[in-house]
Amino acid sequence: MAVYKDEKTNTWRVVYRFIDWQGARKQSQKRGFKTKREAQAWEREQLNQKSGDLDITFQSFVEQYTLDMQTRVKANTWHTKEHIIRTKLVPYFGKLKMNAITPQQIITWQNEMMNFKDEKGKPYSQVYLRTVHTQLSSLFNHAVRYYNLKENPCLKAGSMGKKKSREMLFWTKEEYLTFAQAMMDKPLSFYAFEMLYWCGIREGELLALTPADFDFNKGTVTINKSYQRLDGKDLITTPKTEKSNRTIAMPQFLCEEMQELICMTYGIQPTDRLFPITKSYLYREMERGCKETGVKRIRIHDIRHSAISLLIDMGFSAIAIADRVGHESIDITYNYAHLFPSKQQEMAEKLNFERGV
Repeated sequence: MAVYKDEKTNTWRVVYRFIDWQGARKQSQKRGFKTKREAQAWEREQLNQKSGDLDITFQSFVEQYTLDMQTRVKANTWHTKEHIIRTKLVPYFGKLKMNAITPQQIITWQNEMMNFKDEKGKPYSQVYLRTVHTQLSSLFNHAVRYYNLKENPCLKAGSMGKKKSREMLFWTKEEYLTFAQAMMDKPLSFYAFEMLYWCGIREGELLALTPADFDFNKGTVTINKSYQRLDGKDLITTPKTEKSNRTIAMPQFLCEEMQELICMTYGIQPTDRLFPITKSYLYREMERGCKETGVKRIRIHDIRHSAISLLIDMGFSAIAIADRVGHESIDITYNYAHLFPSKQQEMAEKLNFERGV
C-alpha cells in the first residue's frame, strides 16, 4: 500500500494492491482522507485485516464480516442483521480493537441495553435483547472460527434477555369464525385470513402465493416461496426453512373459496401474486375486525398458533402437525405441549379395563 496527496482536492488517498480469491492481482484505492494520518491509519487497518491479524477495530471487522456473510443469507435476514450491527453494536464497540474487547466491556454494554428506555419510558423487550446479544456473539464466533480470535468474550459475559417474551396467544375456532364474519365485506381480506387460519401458513408464505401454486383437482396448495418488502421493494425468497417447502391438503370449502378469488381477480396470470397486499394491510384489517367484533387482539403470526391449537384439539399427532405447518423440527411443535390434552385419565380407564375392574 502507499499514501498519496491529491493536490486538486487537498485530500489524501491510499493505493493498495491485493490478490483476490481466484489468485489474480488487483489494485484499488480509497480516496477522501482529510489528513495523511487518517489515510495511514486506514492503511494499517487494511493491512491487518488482509493478514488475518485482529489488531483491528470492531468497525473494520464488521466490514470483513459483511463481505463474508451478506451473500450467504437471505436478503431479509441480512437486512435485520445489518440494522442491529449498525445501530446497536458499532456505536458502542466500533472503535475498540477486536482482539482486546473484554467480557467486562460486554457486560457494561448489556447493562446499557437492559436499562434503555425510549421517549415513552418503554424498555427493549426480552426477546429483542436476546436477539441483539446473539448477533454480537455470532460476529465474535465468526472471528474465532475464521480469523484466529482466541475466544468469544460473550461466552464469559453470559447472555441477556429471553427466547420468549410472553404467553403464546391464539383464537379458539369460535373466536376466529366471529372475526371472519367481520372480514366478509372485503373479499380479499376474508380469503387471506381463511388461508392463514385453515392452512396455518406464515404471512410471507401467504403473500407469495400465486394461482399456479394451487391444484384444485388434488385439493392442494404448494408452499415454495415467501414474500418480503424491503427498502420499498417487493422481494420473493425461498421459505423460512427447508422443511417449509411443502404441499398442504386443503378442505373442500377452502378450495372453492380460492377458486372464487381467482375467478373474481380480473386479468390475473398464473404467476401473479394472488394477495397483492402487505403485512401492514393485514395488521390494519385485524385491528378493524377485532374492534368490530370484540374478539381479543392477537398478532397476525398468532393465527398460525391458532391453527396449530385447532389441529391439536382435533387429536392430530405432533408429527402430522409439524409436516403440515412446516416446522423444521418436531421439537418446535412440542412448544405447544401445554395445549395437548392430557392422556392420564384415559390411561387410568384403560388400565381399569385391562384389570377387569
